[in-house]
Amino acid sequence: MTAAEKWRRDLAAWAIPDEILNLAPESPWIHPPELFDLPEVISASPSHDRAREALGTEASIVDIGCGGGIATFALVPDLKRALGVDHQAAMLTMYERNGERFGVPVTTIEGDWPDVAAETPVCDVVAVHHVVYNVGDIVPFLAAANDHARTRVVLELPSAHPLATMSDAWRHFWNLERPKDPTPNDLSEVLEEMGLSPRLEVWDGTMRTEQNLDQAAHFMRIRLCLPKEREAEVREFLTSADLPPKRELATVWWDVAH
Repeated sequence: MTAAEKWRRDLAAWAIPDEILNLAPESPWIHPPELFDLPEVISASPSHDRAREALGTEASIVDIGCGGGIATFALVPDLKRALGVDHQAAMLTMYERNGERFGVPVTTIEGDWPDVAAETPVCDVVAVHHVVYNVGDIVPFLAAANDHARTRVVLELPSAHPLATMSDAWRHFWNLERPKDPTPNDLSEVLEEMGLSPRLEVWDGTMRTEQNLDQAAHFMRIRLCLPKEREAEVREFLTSADLPPKRELATVWWDVAH
């Protein structure tokens, strides 16, 4: 089995069993835009450092799965031009608003990567933060990112699948055990298999959280495929859950040779 095949297999194991999914009153695969806007202060990180040091004279970035643009606007004031790619229009609206806030000229492209790669220009850096665990067909995705970077590609991802924080909840409400793989090391093996030379840095970052307990219970209830009348149970579960304030993150990056 190749590293790419293992990546696809491990991600497929995160699928919700049909007997549970069929009971869901709404799609559990949600990415609420309000969770992806910029914080008041963008904290320094290895991911931002690796991108900033690779900016050339154009000082430009393609931010794939951009959300509100943390990967982009962390590079201010060095950044001169930015392009955000996202499949949700609401994310791109936030991105454009934040471009105005920081005085950075931005362009946006709505769609999935790499489907929109043909209409995306090459920039100094391509950043992909918290996206790859959603991509089973990872090789074309990474190859297109590589092709659109003039100097470097920078990926950021948690050391464990982002839904791993819900494993206790799945066990509690459905008696369902969730998988553990893939990992950033698995991603590095895919990149090496592609003939690239990735580097990996592991570090501690803050846990992205909802604004309040009610919002957290609402979104978790949806992700757990539970009906509205059980939201109070989810809220009670969250009050007793021991969720860490930080999580281990990984920056995987490589320099591009065209």
